[in-house]
Amino acid sequence: MDEKIIDPVSRELLLAELTPDKKLCDTNKSDNEIYVIDCNDAPNVLQEIGRLREIAFRDSGGGTGQAVDLDEFDTDPAHPYKQLIIWDPEANAILGGYRYILGPDIQLQEDGQPHITSSHMFHYSEQFIQDYLPHVMELGRSFVAPEYQSSKAGAKAIFALDNLWDGIAAVILGHPGILYFLGKMTIYPSYDKTCRELIQHFLWKHFPDPDELARPKRPVPVESDGRLLDLVLHDEDYKADYRNLKDAVRKLGFNIPPLVNSYMNASPTMKMLGTGINDEFFDCYDTGIMISFEEMYADKRDRHKVPYFKYLAARIRLRFPGLRTELEDLVERISIKKESDRERNFSAFLNRSRGKVRAAEKNLRRRVRRLKKEKVEP
Repeated sequence: MDEKIIDPVSRELLLAELTPDKKLCDTNKSDNEIYVIDCNDAPNVLQEIGRLREIAFRDSGGGTGQAVDLDEFDTDPAHPYKQLIIWDPEANAILGGYRYILGPDIQLQEDGQPHITSSHMFHYSEQFIQDYLPHVMELGRSFVAPEYQSSKAGAKAIFALDNLWDGIAAVILGHPGILYFLGKMTIYPSYDKTCRELIQHFLWKHFPDPDELARPKRPVPVESDGRLLDLVLHDEDYKADYRNLKDAVRKLGFNIPPLVNSYMNASPTMKMLGTGINDEFFDCYDTGIMISFEEMYADKRDRHKVPYFKYLAARIRLRFPGLRTELEDLVERISIKKESDRERNFSAFLNRSRGKVRAAEKNLRRRVRRLKKEKVEP
């Protein structure tokens, strides 16, 4: 039997912990604020996050069944996950959030696998651990509070996911070495099986992981006949096939889950890392994904950069009141500097990756020549 969810944490306690030093920026839409906290500097905010997560996930057919949805990754004082939250200053309430950890803060377990929330579901390759892990932001436990999922909340509800993307972009822009974000798309057991398999097939078709950077430990096979799925998803063009998917799911009386929709339309180079059953989260179906921030669709990436650069420029103006530079010019200068740093880091990453591929190809050719020589020698 599910435990009774805790009562709301008082607004006074929340406001006392959401101090200016924890503010990341404002949002692009809806006049909300973005904060980053952890269990050490805002324990009451963390309790409220756990309460809201459990309510939101139970409403969707998931949840932990506990009084709050908090685990060791949230509460470990030595290596806590950060909590990114969207704060509604009008209602003094948490609208939604994510938890995350950055590559340089990730510990390795005794078996060499990363100690991150997705490791109990996915086995990561040596290539991923060596080349990608130092540059990832692992995201999880995305939620929007139930009262902000209703149309009654107006613009606050409409732009909830957009606000969360503002937060993700702000964290990544503040850390030039972070080039990818790693996450999971959750589909609840109550969702239609045929719709889920159509989505899985679509992801496999348009967002493959040819390097097998990760594989689910308990993979979920697509049981429907692949030929029938191909009849529905028959276009090679992404946009045309996306329309096929959306139409098919709607005809079955469902919609593509909002977060799944959001990720699929974020980047043309997203990698789908497989789908598995999350036995620690109500046996939900979780699909691993990895997205390069630099390779997101330009309009989406650029839109979500704005709040962070604006807030950074405003803080600089506040710190140096004698500064004569106009705010818009200052935003542009900061943007150019930050983007230059990121482009340099991403180019270096790609060059290292290409260098490793060239070295591997060279070694392979050398081995082939040696084997041929051994074969012809008497």
